[in-house]
Parts: sequence; structure tokens; C-alpha cells
Amino acid sequence: MSSRGRGGRLKPRAGFQKPSEEMGSGVSSVILKQARKSGQLNLSNRQLTTVPDSVWKINEDVPQEAKTVSLDNTEDRWWDQVDLTKLILASNSLSELSEDISKLPALTVLDAHDNQLTSVPQSLSECSQLRKLMLGHNKLQSLPSCVINLVNLKILHLEHNQLKEFPTDIGNLLHLEELDVSENELECLPNSIGYLTECFKLNVSNNRLKTLPREIGLLKSLRVLEASGNALQSLPDDLGHLEHLELLYLRQNKLSHLPKLEHCKKLKEIHANNNAIMGLQGESLHYLPELVLLNLQDNKLSKLPAEITELTNLERLDLINNDISELPYEVGTMQKLKVISLDGNPMKGVRRDIIMRGTAEIKKYLASRMSEPVPEKVTITSGGTSSQPGDNSYTVDAHTVSSTKSLDYSNKRASSIPCDIWEALRKSNVTSVNIGKNLLTQLPQNLILAVDTLGSLNISFNRLTVLSSDIGLYLQLTDLDLRNNQLSQLPSEIVSLQKLMTINISCNRFSMTPTITV
Repeated sequence: MSSRGRGGRLKPRAGFQKPSEEMGSGVSSVILKQARKSGQLNLSNRQLTTVPDSVWKINEDVPQEAKTVSLDNTEDRWWDQVDLTKLILASNSLSELSEDISKLPALTVLDAHDNQLTSVPQSLSECSQLRKLMLGHNKLQSLPSCVINLVNLKILHLEHNQLKEFPTDIGNLLHLEELDVSENELECLPNSIGYLTECFKLNVSNNRLKTLPREIGLLKSLRVLEASGNALQSLPDDLGHLEHLELLYLRQNKLSHLPKLEHCKKLKEIHANNNAIMGLQGESLHYLPELVLLNLQDNKLSKLPAEITELTNLERLDLINNDISELPYEVGTMQKLKVISLDGNPMKGVRRDIIMRGTAEIKKYLASRMSEPVPEKVTITSGGTSSQPGDNSYTVDAHTVSSTKSLDYSNKRASSIPCDIWEALRKSNVTSVNIGKNLLTQLPQNLILAVDTLGSLNISFNRLTVLSSDIGLYLQLTDLDLRNNQLSQLPSEIVSLQKLMTINISCNRFSMTPTITV
């Protein structure tokens, strides 16, 4: 009885511990046996400080079951073993990988993230079948050439390392589809990144980037671009060439404006909060017909352009903590807008109690204000005198109208055009007229005074429900802008405009795109 008591101290968790050969530096023969059958070996979270030699030689060593041959044993079909294709070493304490990794040439996936790696073995380049390489959360300071030689690589993760520069020949990875170099110390990206034309997700966030290379516009497959948490002061207009871009993250940078995203027709979300953006380019917003979310929180916006309504699919608009005092009344007509956040703005154009009642009430109030035209006084001068800020008067400089052959009476919220304006037009043989952003319900009759010379007419952002058949009389017309009205059809007389080169009818009420043959 006493001999049992002296048998040693009991281990209460003995039944829950891994066999000693699996801890620290060993791997169970059972696990290796399973890996030979499946081609996959998962050694994650095993407190490994080194990878046992038996792993690198798994395809070379004769398995134990092969040393005793028996035709009656059908369970241990050692002759059916497959090459190792997937090796997971994540969440250990590895400081290096052996050059013997070259003995696993069939590898397609190598996951060694969350370790203490400071380098990668050069022999890794012999694993030419690698498709996925996960090296995030390590201590790499540079990317060796062996990785750049893995020309079949599709996914490369290097996040949370200490990379200070990126190899200039990154463009060799022509088939790369996903690249993550976030949370490093990169100050620039190489121009050769433009060769990654199959890349659809690029994450360069939380580095020290001050700009992006123009060649980023060559990533024709890119759908997701994450560049938050850098020191970006501007973005190249080439960004607008990313035709398949859907998600754009630019948070916490130093941007003063957004680029003209001219060809980003599929863009759905822009996250540009915590920057220094002072305004939006109204003329660029019609390039983003599919935009659903626009986050401009914590910027320096003082106003929104009326063209914000061209974002016809916008559902969420975040303007928290800016300098906006009023909103364009046209925002009230944005049918799909579900959430508009305005907290932290010095709003004067919308009462606080209305803002507190939510987006629906804000839109209702703005829409009601659209029916209230602002009266204006018009004065014709021969010099360059202009009206004072806050004054409802508008001064027409007859000399400028005559010399430029153009008349601009836009953004006046006028329901009709004063007679004095037409007098200036009649005397000047005007070729260009801009009467957009008003409250006009029909084509002004006095426009006929320019019928023989008018080449460009902008009547966008008004309330036209019908376009007069008189439009067919303007035979010199080459450009016609009818955006953001309430038109449902075009008059047949428009076919008379033989010189017409461009016509913009976006944001109207057409049930189908009209056919225009001139």
C-alpha cells in the first residue's frame, strides 16, 4: 500500500497533454502518416522553435509501415502516399526555416505567419509550384529574391513585418492576385507594381507612403485597394483608370482632395474619413453611378456640390465633423439615400430639431425648400463689377459676354431668366450658354435669340419635364447637357441637330435609353 504512495507525484492534466515528441521540436509519427496520405500537414500552434527534419524529409524517408511488407494489410497502403502540397507552420516560435524546404517541391501552400522569422531560405525558390505564401506577423526587414522568383504565386501576405522597402522586381509575380504588405515601414512602392495586372486585392495600409505610383492605374483587375493609415497628400489621377475597382479605403491620410475617378464605374464604397479634404469636384461625381457609401467624416468640407445627386445609388453619406453649414436642396431628391450623418457641423441651413429626427425628415425638409426660388436683381455693366457676397443681385459683364461669346447664368436658383440677360445675349452672338442649376421648368423661349450661333447649351440640374420641340431649330448645336432633370422622352425634332456630338441625359426619368440618330 505504501509502495503505491511513493510511486511519484500525480499529473492532473496528464490525459490532456500532447505527447512529448510533439512538443517543442518533435512531430508524432501518426501525424506524418496522415500527411503522407492527404498531402497536408498542419503544425500550427505547437510551440515549435524549429521544424523537425522529419518534416522536410517526409517525401524521402521510408515510412515505418513500409519496413514490414504484408499483402494482407490493406489499411496501411504506404505505396499510395502523395507529395506534401500544404504545410502550415503558423503561430509557433520559429526564427528560421531550413534550406531543406527545397525537398518539398510540390508545395502549393506555405503558411508560416505569426512566428519570429527574420529571413526566408533562398532554396524556397525551388518550390516553384507555390500558389499561396503567408509570412505575415514576423520580423522580416526585406523580401529576398527567392520570393520574387515564385512566378506562379497568387497570394502573398507580408503584413505586420518590418519591411522598409519593396523589391523593384515585384512585377515578376505576373499571376499575383492578392498582395498584403500592410503594417510595415514602406515609404514608397516600386513602379513595377504596375505589372501585377491580375491582382484584384492590394493592401498597403499603415505604412509611411506619401504617394502612390502612377503605374497603379495599370492594375486592370483591381477590385479592392486599401491605403489607409499612411501619409498620402495626393493621389494620381491614374487611379481613375481602375475600371473594376469596387472598394477604396483612404482613411487617416493627409489628402486635401480626391482624384477624378473617371473610369471607376463599378466603385461601390469610398472610405476617406480622417483626412483634410476641403471639397468635392462636382463635375467628377457623375463618373460614380454605382457608389453606395461615401464616408467623409472628420475632414474640412465647407459645402457639398449640387452634383452630389448624380450619385443615384448612394445609400449612406457620412459628413460627421466637417465645416458644413448648409446642404444643397437637391439632396432631398436622392431616393436611395437612407443615412446622412451630420453631427459636428455648424449647420445653419437645416434646423437642429430636423436633424435630430433623422435622414427622412432632413430629405423632406430639403425637398420642400426646392420650391422656393431666390429672387435676383440683374445689372448689366460694361466693366467687371460683380455682386457682393450674400447679395441676391447678379451682375452681367457685357464686355466679357461679348469677348468670350459665352453666357453663364448657372446656380442662381432662378425659375426664369431675366430679360436683361437675354439683351446681353442678343448683342454678342453668343456660342455657349450655361443656365444649369436653376429651377427652370421649360426651355426659355428667349433662347431663340442665339439660334444661329449657339453651339453649346447646358441646362442641367433644372426641372424640365418636357424638352420643347424648338430644340430642333438650334442647328449649330454640338454639345447638349440635360442631366438631372425630369425628362422621360426626347422630342423627335432632335434628329435635326446634324452637328450634335455629345448629349448628356443621365439622372432623368427615361424608362429606356432613347435612340438618337443625327
